[in-house]
Amino acid sequence: MNTTIADAAAKAAAFHALHVRGRPFVLLNAWDAGSAAAVAAGGAPAIATGSWSVAAAHGYGDGEKLPLDLVIANAQRIANAVNVPVSIDLESGYGADPAAVAATITRVIEAGAIGCNLEDSEPADGSLRDVAAQVARIRAARAAADAALPRFFINLRTDVFFRKGVPHDVAAVELALERARAYADAGADGLFAPGLADAALIERLANASPLPLNIMVMPNTPPVDVLARCGVARVSHGPGPYAQAMQALQAQAREVYATSM
Repeated sequence: MNTTIADAAAKAAAFHALHVRGRPFVLLNAWDAGSAAAVAAGGAPAIATGSWSVAAAHGYGDGEKLPLDLVIANAQRIANAVNVPVSIDLESGYGADPAAVAATITRVIEAGAIGCNLEDSEPADGSLRDVAAQVARIRAARAAADAALPRFFINLRTDVFFRKGVPHDVAAVELALERARAYADAGADGLFAPGLADAALIERLANASPLPLNIMVMPNTPPVDVLARCGVARVSHGPGPYAQAMQALQAQAREVYATSM
């Protein structure tokens, strides 16, 4: 379906409105047009991709190993397949510098997306970027978005809680909050903190963050009603739906081929 600027603006506004602290909406992350259509048909108010799932579905590893041209083409197919807002996981923005990140944002808006995820870590090794460097990237992304779709939603993922061997404690939350404040000032619209699963720490982060908080479902993540009481605004399933779908397909294949030989 072709989307006009007015349609895109309406979808962007609707996506913003979904982010209510204490009343989280849930994203069952898709990876291609078919999965997006299925999730939308199931009643999803919006579609979001997860980079790990999209990369795996295309035969690539995560960490910006999937070529940007494929990311954009996949985004366009998804946007054409559904009539709800679409947010695309762009990992670190596919750019060595802020100008390249800005170009990525322009391309994904042209593909039909009304939002994205951007990470604050280096794709090569997962190390956290310097705050000032990340702020420059966000400012460039915001400027590019405002030139094409002013309410484009930039969900800034902080990988503070994804670092190996680093404890999840109050100090880590304070580090995430320091980044959240800088990112909000630079033009981010949301804060994504994957890896964090402790309810008390989630509540501390949600209550102090200047941006609505997005938490990712993991085996030890509190249920949505607890996350709501913690003040979370958005819950993502990340790679879970893709992994479950592939497990079901593999189980079906085993059954089919076990009985056909």
